[in-house]
Amino acid sequence: MGEGAVDVGIDAAGRLATARGVLRRLEDRAVGAHPAVEPGADGRLVPVVAPLAGLLPAGGLRRGSTVAVAAGVGSTSLLTALLARASAGGAWAGVVGRPDLGLVAAAEAGVALERLALVPYPGADLIAVVAALLDGLDLVAVAIPGQGMRAADRQRLAARARQRGAVLLSLGPWPGADAELSSVQGDWQGVDDGVGCGRLRARRMRVRLRGRGVAATGREAALLLPGPGGCPATAPDPAAARLQEAG
Repeated sequence: MGEGAVDVGIDAAGRLATARGVLRRLEDRAVGAHPAVEPGADGRLVPVVAPLAGLLPAGGLRRGSTVAVAAGVGSTSLLTALLARASAGGAWAGVVGRPDLGLVAAAEAGVALERLALVPYPGADLIAVVAALLDGLDLVAVAIPGQGMRAADRQRLAARARQRGAVLLSLGPWPGADAELSSVQGDWQGVDDGVGCGRLRARRMRVRLRGRGVAATGREAALLLPGPGGCPATAPDPAAARLQEAG
C-alpha cells in the first residue's frame, strides 16, 4: 500500500460498511462540495492530461458518462493516465477490483494518492460498493469480473453516474458505453538495440477512441505511456525525431 491511498480491506462482512466509511472520510477531507471543479475549468468535464485531452472530443471526460477502457497491453498505464490529471486537480477517484494496481507507478504518473480510494477485493458487494463510491467521488474505475456483469447492474451504475455527475470507468467490456479507449502495444524506448542494454524510459503506444461524437472509424493518437519520468506525454513524430537526431 502506498502512503496516502485509502485501502478498503477484504473482510467480507464489513466491505460495504467500510466503503461507506471511506466515503465519509474522503468527503470530510475534501475542500468544497462534490463534484470538485478547478477554478476556471468547465464544470461539465473531469480534466485529463494534455495528450488525452487532444484525443477526446470535449477535451476531457464528460461528467455523467461511462467510458470503457479495453483490456490489453497498456490498459493499466491508460487507467493511471486518466486518473492523474483529475486527482492532481482536486477530484476524488476510486478504483475497485484491481489489487494489482501499482501505487508507485501511479504516483509517478501523476496520480494524487491522497485523493484515491482503493477497494481491491469487493467480492459479492461489487455493485453496491461502486454505487456507494459514485455517490461521493468524481471518477470511479471498476474492473469487470471474469464472468461479466449483468445488463441490469450496468444500467443501474450508468444511471447512478449520470445522476451524481461522476465518471464511471469500466476496466473491461461495457456494451453501450459512451466511449471506449483502447491501446495497442508499441515500442519501449531506452534500450540500445545494438548492445541490448540500457534503461527503459518510455513506451510509445497508439491509443484509439471510439464512441459518441467520434467518426465511425474512430480517432487515434500516439502517446508515451509511460513517458520519461512516469508521466504520460505526447509521442514525438518519428520522422521529426530522426531529423533532429541527424541534425
